[in-house]
Amino acid sequence: MDSPAAERKAWIRQLFRSIDDRDTDAFLTFLSDDVLFGFGNAPPVTGKAAVGEMLRGFFASIKALRHEVPETWDLGDTVICHGTATYTRKDSTTLRVPFANIFRIEAGLITEYLIFVDVSGLYATDLPLGGGPSAGPSSCG
Repeated sequence: MDSPAAERKAWIRQLFRSIDDRDTDAFLTFLSDDVLFGFGNAPPVTGKAAVGEMLRGFFASIKALRHEVPETWDLGDTVICHGTATYTRKDSTTLRVPFANIFRIEAGLITEYLIFVDVSGLYATDLPLGGGPSAGPSSCG
């Protein structure tokens, strides 16, 4: 039998796998019906249906997504993850940025999901500082 810490780590891996697979339906199974979801500087949305609609649009706007999550802090009803997200645009160029996520959990479901990430360069057509195929800071969505 796995320890609660091992079970939580496996749960977090499954959560990020659903995101990286761009599987909205699988991702939504981790959320409460009335979840509050904040992504970067976009206005937060409330409820699974609104999150699903937002994510389907976002996932359709990119070619791929990959998270590396080397650090996780499990505080019981709150989990903090820090890592690097690599977004692949439709033209196959990439943006690699650090992120931090905070999840508040009740009864095994995420009730508040906050993503702190700067994706402003994801759709930029005129990138500063010679941004090209790998525009953005390297490093921790």
